[in-house]
Amino acid sequence: MKLFKCQNCELILFFENRNCTRCGCVLGYLPVENQLSALQPAGNDLWQLMALPGALSKFCENAKYDACNWLIPATSHEKFCIACRHNRTVPDLSDEKNMENWRKMEFAKHRLFYTLLRLQLPLPNRVDDPEHGLAFDFLADTDPDKKVLTGHDEGIITLALKEADDAQRETMRTQMHEPYRTLLGHFRHEIGHYYWDRLIRDQQRQDESRAVFGDDRMDYAEALKRHYNEGAPANWQENFVSTYATSHPWEDFAETWAHYLHIVDSLETSNAYGIAVHPNITNEKVLHATATIDPYLLTSFEEFIDVWLPLTYAMNAMNRSMGLSDIYPFILSPNVIAKLSFIHQLVHSPLRVAVPVSSKISA
Repeated sequence: MKLFKCQNCELILFFENRNCTRCGCVLGYLPVENQLSALQPAGNDLWQLMALPGALSKFCENAKYDACNWLIPATSHEKFCIACRHNRTVPDLSDEKNMENWRKMEFAKHRLFYTLLRLQLPLPNRVDDPEHGLAFDFLADTDPDKKVLTGHDEGIITLALKEADDAQRETMRTQMHEPYRTLLGHFRHEIGHYYWDRLIRDQQRQDESRAVFGDDRMDYAEALKRHYNEGAPANWQENFVSTYATSHPWEDFAETWAHYLHIVDSLETSNAYGIAVHPNITNEKVLHATATIDPYLLTSFEEFIDVWLPLTYAMNAMNRSMGLSDIYPFILSPNVIAKLSFIHQLVHSPLRVAVPVSSKISA
């Protein structure tokens, strides 16, 4: 994630900021322009943009719930922003706990959309494409005998609202023997299934994918049953980024896709802060890196991963210094790196078709 700056007082701003803490300006995010703009009221719920003088915009409808700070052109007939337009079902927001958990999920979802938009990936909603569009159902458990499960089915991503409860999510992480479980991780994993459909299945690129991740035609239900009964093979880290990735080629793709998005976002953050890693006890280049690259513009995967690996060593060491678990508790073996390279090439492939976003705000 990049850093932003208030156009009114030049204070450094962060993606989720709603107000500048120095000058008090209301802030709104312009998704197409990738700008966080200071705003001045223009009447009738419209705002003048300091990032684009002369332009007017309005907030997404979900801003009234403090769940979104994204802007829409003043002339647009849309009530919701590019990200919130994909919501199909939201929980009962009269319930305070539901509201709190949904708001956390929206923060994670907007970070996901930031990345997807920067990568120029196709993002049709169910209005744009009723058959293949992307939609989200945020569901709370209402029946003790029917627990909501997070998952993906033909473009519909269901998010179990209880995942936003930190205590419950940590309990599930421990029970599932997972080193990492976050809301943003869920979004990135489930969207991986969506893009397998769009970029692999619908582009007839199954043979390419199978050569890397295995034969997806194996019975999915039986594969999951075997995984939960028997667990991952003893040498799983040689070929997979996580134990869950061993269950089925679809899950291997989704887990690898999620990790690719982890890396992209983290590299942009490192670049924004000018982070460099140069251990003072060795000259080995493998442990040195300077994050001066924009991962969204980088076409060379080798350079991409050469910067990432030294950063993970340093980040994990910092966490251990604080008595915390590794921030990136994964081993990227040569085979896993090859899978990440496949995702990188797929994302940047000229064969994929990006859906243009027509929400640019003009002055």
